Amino acid sequence: MGSAAAYHLAKRGLSVVAMEQFVPGHDRGSSHGLTRIIRLAYFEHPSYVPLLRRAFALWRELEAESGKELLHVTGAIDAGEPGSRIFEGSLESCRLHRLTHEVLGGREVNERFPGFNLPDDFKAVFQPDGGFLEPEKCITAHTSLAAAHGAEVRSGCQVRGWRREAGRVVIQLDVEEVHAKQLVVCGGSWTPRLTPSLAPLLRPERQVVGWFGIEEPGAFRLGRFPVFVMTTPAGHYYGFPEFGVPGFKIGKYHHRAEAVDPDAPMRAADAEDEAVLRECVQSYFRGANGPMVRSSPCIFTNTPDEHFIIDRLPATPEVLVVSACSGHGFKFCSVVGEIVADLIGDGRTAHDLSLFRLGRF
Repeated sequence: MGSAAAYHLAKRGLSVVAMEQFVPGHDRGSSHGLTRIIRLAYFEHPSYVPLLRRAFALWRELEAESGKELLHVTGAIDAGEPGSRIFEGSLESCRLHRLTHEVLGGREVNERFPGFNLPDDFKAVFQPDGGFLEPEKCITAHTSLAAAHGAEVRSGCQVRGWRREAGRVVIQLDVEEVHAKQLVVCGGSWTPRLTPSLAPLLRPERQVVGWFGIEEPGAFRLGRFPVFVMTTPAGHYYGFPEFGVPGFKIGKYHHRAEAVDPDAPMRAADAEDEAVLRECVQSYFRGANGPMVRSSPCIFTNTPDEHFIIDRLPATPEVLVVSACSGHGFKFCSVVGEIVADLIGDGRTAHDLSLFRLGRF
């Protein structure tokens, strides 16, 4: 969110200082790991769909400006038992927004996409526009183009705090202060420390994805296997075709429900992490039930309702908080960057943000 905000703000000619405590594209948050799903049919809430339409368009514009391929369309499967939130919510979004889609049974999914092994009684929405983004490349593109448009991008620059002073914001760094008319906080799991008033609403949580050895390579290759989200009796899972590195990549939403301190060392995946993921692989993706050849931990920062926060702090309207994306925010970076530029530059946006207001809490 921060790299996209810096890009859109700078592109509009505003004076921008972007501060990152590590380096853009680092592996300490939730924006790494080679691939991030982007879905147009959105089970979480139908009001995300207009934002996603704009996000798709802006990702393509970023590709054109950067000269980099960032978005890969694979189609998307949203599956589960009839009545499950993922299937029914995805179908509702498709019908409400008239999205191109098909409703398939479990056997039909398996026949069309042989990497799957879904039960016959499962139902799935197939939406052909879904796919995945390459997050590190997206962040690099946003950051480098922000600098090209005049933004000052500082890496290894930790924000120690901030204060309001005479209607402005003073940002405290290790050895200096930055004075600004407005501050945009895109702090991810560090948001509770940067905005303590929001700390009771935010829960950083350890997440792990794994790559499993593939016995049927053709079934999981790019162009043959779609991205997916799926509900099973064990929970909600998501996955990708093989891309960039060997293996079938899969994760489980909320994994082991472990709260974490973002400043603590990130614990590597262990046997229990593998077991959480293999439970789904061996039941529903048998052709990829080989050894776990790679893993990557990251951090989700969850709100109570798992919707985003995009709003100004009530007591400090100079501060706009854009964070706490509950594990499903990356795909929206392009449009959220535009929203930030609207709110900072114009004081308003045409995008509907009612789902993300602090007042709902």
